[in-house]
Amino acid sequence: MSNALINWLEIPVTDMDRAMQFYETVFESKLCRNTRGDMDLAVFTHAESAGALVAGERYRPSAFYGPVPYLNAPQLDDVLARVAYAGGRTVQGPVELPNNMGRYAHITDSEGNRIGLHEPLAN
Repeated sequence: MSNALINWLEIPVTDMDRAMQFYETVFESKLCRNTRGDMDLAVFTHAESAGALVAGERYRPSAFYGPVPYLNAPQLDDVLARVAYAGGRTVQGPVELPNNMGRYAHITDSEGNRIGLHEPLAN
């Protein structure tokens, strides 16, 4: 049994091809696309990942409302350098966290979602 609080994350998108290109470029990792009913999914395939990009009638991107998911970004500066190239923008940070918790930044992705990036403190 895992102790992780989050076990699945869905990031709403309106243009799946564009969103996949953005996330594959920023994180340098392929996503696995499939369809489930009327939902179009692109699942993150990184070993510790548990989530997907999701396009469907009930999913709407938002930069201001709803939860802010934080994605793991161990080399935060490198990840942020790829954000603008991939069609997004950095809107905050990087910001140092207290108590040796690392750093974070906020970006908007290609779909307009506000996404947090967290760089844990290196051991």
